[in-house]
Amino acid sequence: MTQFLDVAQMVRWIQRDGTEAILSTMTGYLEDDFRRWASFDKIPRVASHTPFGVIELMPTSDEQTYSFKYVNGHPQNPGRGFQTVTAFGLLADVDNGYPVFLAEMTLLTALRTAATSALTARVLARPDSRIMAMIGAGSQAEFQALAFRAELGITQLRVFDVDPAAVTKLQRNLEPLGFTITVAASTAEAVDGADIITTCTADKAQATILTADMIRPGVHINAIGGDCPGKTELDPRILERGRVLVEFPPQTRIEGEIQQMAPDFPVVEFWEVLTGAAEGRRSPDEVTIFDSVGFAIADFSALRCARDCTTDLQTSIDLVADPVDPKDLYSLVGALTPAR
Repeated sequence: MTQFLDVAQMVRWIQRDGTEAILSTMTGYLEDDFRRWASFDKIPRVASHTPFGVIELMPTSDEQTYSFKYVNGHPQNPGRGFQTVTAFGLLADVDNGYPVFLAEMTLLTALRTAATSALTARVLARPDSRIMAMIGAGSQAEFQALAFRAELGITQLRVFDVDPAAVTKLQRNLEPLGFTITVAASTAEAVDGADIITTCTADKAQATILTADMIRPGVHINAIGGDCPGKTELDPRILERGRVLVEFPPQTRIEGEIQQMAPDFPVVEFWEVLTGAAEGRRSPDEVTIFDSVGFAIADFSALRCARDCTTDLQTSIDLVADPVDPKDLYSLVGALTPAR
């Protein structure tokens, strides 16, 4: 039988254990898997693009466990009463190919994206970072803020969104939790004085959310909004000025900020920094940029974390037809076939 974690039980887990505690635990899973990056199968995600949005499959395997995530991205969905992003994912046993764990991943993806952001910032941002600017206050924003507090102690946020209602929502959700939120009238005002800048906008367009003149020395940029061809947030001059770190270059060159750059534009893979194969931040004044598009290994980590931490919340579902004789699949239906 396949174990299943549905939306209600995912919510129960988060409420029971606490968002920040789960984010810290998940960061550990991510770090463990990033450190063994070379042991995974890796391909860019398989994407189906339409004028409405994108539907993607994100597979990977470490030769013991296989995983995939199904995820969509439809920027115009909120105006129609739907979420921009929804997802579900699965773990399977490589030995026999059977699915062993199936889970909702709309909430889980928000957790894993935030945990990945915080992990990379913990490694790349200046240790004295205290203020984060958030450009975009949508569905991901609260999770990002909580992850950065859990991993870096960040409690001061400077926020800008073109939708004032989104900022009001963010204040309503985070201020009671102890965050100090300064509402900015523009992106430039939000990033002024920030040590870390998180960009997470939803429009499927080649936009310039941050310009080079806004970036001061020593800033860490957590660029997580670019996640499909034709969608960007950063002025290319920022990429030329800073040190760019990515998850998996073949995917990021298609979907990330570096899609704006030449095919040989130099980047560093984050796993190399974790293992000591490459340098991270090299000076207090260096600008570091995490050009994150989300990668299947992070979903693998998130699914492992959810599976291990929710054994008491999972239910069993009959997902695999399993006849007594493995060669006699027809035996499951033969008795139901009406006589002629």
